[in-house]
Amino acid sequence: MFGNGPVTLSDGLNKLVSEHVPLRNSLETLVSLCKQVEEEQGDSFEVLIKEVKEFTTNLDYHSEREETILFRMMEVYLGKNGGPIAVMEYEHEEAHGFINKFLKIVEDNPQFSRKEKITHSNLIENAYHTLISHFGKEEQVLYPMAERMFTEEEKELLKQKVSE
Repeated sequence: MFGNGPVTLSDGLNKLVSEHVPLRNSLETLVSLCKQVEEEQGDSFEVLIKEVKEFTTNLDYHSEREETILFRMMEVYLGKNGGPIAVMEYEHEEAHGFINKFLKIVEDNPQFSRKEKITHSNLIENAYHTLISHFGKEEQVLYPMAERMFTEEEKELLKQKVSE
């Protein structure tokens, strides 16, 4: 059930994996904007704020479905305390924490020095590193584990729920 051989993911898990592609692309854009902020390129900080807001909407949609559907289904097999689900939820909280802190700061005060802009953009770089690593863990470990654990009925249920 938990072997490490290659596994073909069912439709519901493939849907979640496919959502990582645009999220990764957005993360690359965000980290590129962070570099531009460090290099004082134009209005890159203002563009970063706009892009972070857009990214957050997409990330929240994806994360919420993982947390309320996939993780809860996996808990039947893995339990609620510790283990891979606890790690995944912690990483969700960590990444969202970096992003939410950034958004709160820029909401409270729209004027920043160059140094402050760099400091604040570092929060987004931290979210980038957390999420890139996180997506890899999901794709290499968590999703294949779910594929091996779930019955055909559970795979179909997952597909229906993540497609709503």
